[in-house]
Amino acid sequence: MSAKLGQLLVSKNIITEEQLEQAVDLQKKEGGRIVSNLIKLGFLKEDVLVDFLSKQYHVPAVTLSPQEIDPSVVKFIPYDVAHKYQIFPISKNGATLTIAMTDPSNFFAIDDVKFMTGYEVQAAVARESAIKEAIAAHYEQSVGELQNVVDSLTDFNDENLDLIKETDEDIDIGELKSATEDAPVVKLVNLILSEAITRGASDIHIEPYEKSLRARYRIDGVLYDIMQPPLKLKAALTSRIKIMSELDIAERRLPQDGRIKLKIKDKAVDLRVSTLPTLFGEKIVMRILDKSNLNLDLTKLGFEENALEDFNEAIHSPFGMVLVTGPTGSGKTTTLYSALSTVNSVDVNIMTAEDPVEYNLHGINQVHVKEDIGLTFASALRSFLRQDPDIVMVGEIRDFETAEIAVKAALTGHLVLSTLHTNDAPSTISRLLNMGIEPFLVSASVILILAQRLARRICEHCREEERIPENTLMNIGFSQDEINTFKCYRGKGCSACSDTGYKGRLALYEVMPVKEEIKEMILKGASAAEIKREAVRLGMKTLRMSGLTKVKEGLTSVEEILRVTFAD
Repeated sequence: MSAKLGQLLVSKNIITEEQLEQAVDLQKKEGGRIVSNLIKLGFLKEDVLVDFLSKQYHVPAVTLSPQEIDPSVVKFIPYDVAHKYQIFPISKNGATLTIAMTDPSNFFAIDDVKFMTGYEVQAAVARESAIKEAIAAHYEQSVGELQNVVDSLTDFNDENLDLIKETDEDIDIGELKSATEDAPVVKLVNLILSEAITRGASDIHIEPYEKSLRARYRIDGVLYDIMQPPLKLKAALTSRIKIMSELDIAERRLPQDGRIKLKIKDKAVDLRVSTLPTLFGEKIVMRILDKSNLNLDLTKLGFEENALEDFNEAIHSPFGMVLVTGPTGSGKTTTLYSALSTVNSVDVNIMTAEDPVEYNLHGINQVHVKEDIGLTFASALRSFLRQDPDIVMVGEIRDFETAEIAVKAALTGHLVLSTLHTNDAPSTISRLLNMGIEPFLVSASVILILAQRLARRICEHCREEERIPENTLMNIGFSQDEINTFKCYRGKGCSACSDTGYKGRLALYEVMPVKEEIKEMILKGASAAEIKREAVRLGMKTLRMSGLTKVKEGLTSVEEILRVTFAD
């Protein structure tokens, strides 16, 4: 909870300005959240805070009793996530998981749980101390259990116990550099890279474990185990990749980021390299940025005719905001780059702020955001407005400051393109409002919202008909009249698709133009569900509807659509 909430408490006369200042001073000295410090200083009672948050964010207040919690629900959220966000799962009803939170305005926590579990998330607010007690009781050993372990040590004989000292590997940097030039290491790295590009992988993972080394490729959004290189090559393999990325091979304690530029069979490929120190060495992940695979033709991305017309009309508007939403890896960048390429001409000044810049686009001014030196999305966007832009693309709207500047830019004669982290198009409106943007500004600035997902395409070489019961098809969204008009298919698995049954991916789109009816609903404070119903009535196809269309066209399977979309 931020200083913004502190100011809200002051405005409601729950605390004074002086009390807030004392809590901020304590935060500077000892850390901790401002609201926790207000409670610690005795200026705010937990029950008063819970009651205030419940009314402010329209969520129920709950009293957590560790004895009444169903242990089977706890397993849905890992300990590290519960501890990080101070949240606790309390019940599951159908496809909805209810979680108790100290901060119901923490939408990043809610989104993380949604994407991690696949369930819709209902927030409730509870006392911080109660959530901490629940986490301690259900995720960690109780004091009594620990005492039993301690008591049992009285009979323990330690004569056969030897201490193994764990130290950093003593590696000579000079030897390491020469090892990276050895033919086997160079050949192995070249094989890993070329094989990944040949197979159409998007990412390469090289992971060290205690007694093994593993290489995995992410192909069509799914990770596959590819090979287990000899463990003795671990240090040389890692260092070879770091030298190619122009990283410091002597630094093995801190994460590093770099880039590799390759040319394979006259094809230029960029690799974004990230190293991370783990328990048994450095894990390396390489994101493959193959410009030849970048499809910048909007008509080939998978849009349906009406949706493409709406999107094209929006990106050719003289001003306003177009938002693309979806989880990481859903193709948002490709859609934005395609939109920019469509409107890119000599008489238009286009500027982008990205983290990081994935592809260089000729004729577009691209800025790489670097938050560690203060070059944030907000500061870059503020500078853009002094550079006489026509079109601005902001990689992601993460906070109120960026959202506020983007909205103002959209209202002052600029076309603004950006992404937001929401599940579907209608809930994007709620996200902007919850960030603090006024409803009249949202309705005046946003002209279109597009939500998208990527689904795997059935392999054409092994595609076969699949029999699915009628009631199953009706349950996922098909009407009785539709069921007999098409056939369902699946991939049997063959050498062309590495026995997965899928080859390549296609995009599912939910395109919601913000028409007058939607604008009125925003101003009246309508919920995301109400906006969704109205948008569907006005002709919007949801992500699930888009997926079902692709099933009818024989392009993907029912199983795949259920994997990547929620029921309407």
